[in-house]
Amino acid sequence: MNDIAKEISKKSKSSFYYAFNLLPAEQRDAMNTVYAFCRETDDIVDEGTVTDDLKYDKLRKWRVELEKSLNGHSDYPLINKLSKTIQHFNIPLEPFFDLLKGMEMDLQQKRYLTFNDLQTYCYHVASTVGLMCIEIFGYKHPSAKDFAVNLGIALQLTNILRDIKKDAEKGRIYLPKEDLEKFNYHESDIFNSTYNENFQKMMHYQVERAREYFNAATASLNREDKKAMFAARAMQHIYYRMLNKIVDADYDVYHNRIKISTAKKVGISLGVWAKYRLVY
Repeated sequence: MNDIAKEISKKSKSSFYYAFNLLPAEQRDAMNTVYAFCRETDDIVDEGTVTDDLKYDKLRKWRVELEKSLNGHSDYPLINKLSKTIQHFNIPLEPFFDLLKGMEMDLQQKRYLTFNDLQTYCYHVASTVGLMCIEIFGYKHPSAKDFAVNLGIALQLTNILRDIKKDAEKGRIYLPKEDLEKFNYHESDIFNSTYNENFQKMMHYQVERAREYFNAATASLNREDKKAMFAARAMQHIYYRMLNKIVDADYDVYHNRIKISTAKKVGISLGVWAKYRLVY
């Protein structure tokens, strides 16, 4: 089972994999299990050849299997392993079920009118994962929860900005309608990959908002908890660099591939790990 979870994490080539690969074995195994569950949950919604009705049905069954594992036994080995991880690290159940709600939101909603609406979505699909992870990392101060929530929103906003074109190809626009109107940029412009001054100004506004959440995450984290949170901090550094790459591309995410190389992810993760080992 450990290998299945690890393979799902490794195959995704996610920044998460490189960030938590330096954790002690027990925590690393737990993180692989949690990430594999989140990845499999996300894949239910992103499966391109399946109707939304079938996706709803799969999500419902996935939730039932999670409930079964918590009360005894699931038909899925991964979910049974997750249940043991939840019990071992005393992880609250609410984030797992909130994540499932977030996946349902992705099926229900292809547009967001206001940033408050988008923030609610970001909490459900990203902050929830952070709230799961901090229980595995361990912390002394309740402010670690604020760190997880703010960082989750920052990471998701960065993903949204990077993936504007890819999401539009799936008929999804996450940028709030109120922001499009504020900068006189239209849905049709997104579908046509229109890169102009209005788009640049709107993207600058979005990047600065994401930075505010990165900064709020940093401000929330108590010094005593920094060493335990090094894997999350590595994620923060990787994604902040991605945000800077968007700026360096003059916000043209339509015609530039915004990514961080594997070597750079490993280097950032090692650097953050070494810093917290030596300094804290």
